[in-house]
Amino acid sequence: MAIEKIDEARCTGCGICVLSCPMDVLRLDKETEKAVIRYPEDCMLCGWCTIECPEDAVTLTPEKASPLILSWG
Repeated sequence: MAIEKIDEARCTGCGICVLSCPMDVLRLDKETEKAVIRYPEDCMLCGWCTIECPEDAVTLTPEKASPLILSWG
């Protein structure tokens, strides 16, 4: 798993992380009105959720939080 947790105390429910996730891993919970991890197995480690979150509430698993290196060509 790449995405570890969302800190409920810091999450304001703005939905920015949900909109920024290209793999649709995150959703807004209707009851708590906070972001929740629904499909962690689909996380591709892009890190957009951590970059875009204004409250720094999203945590990636430490062993997979290193920058993704791509080789083109």
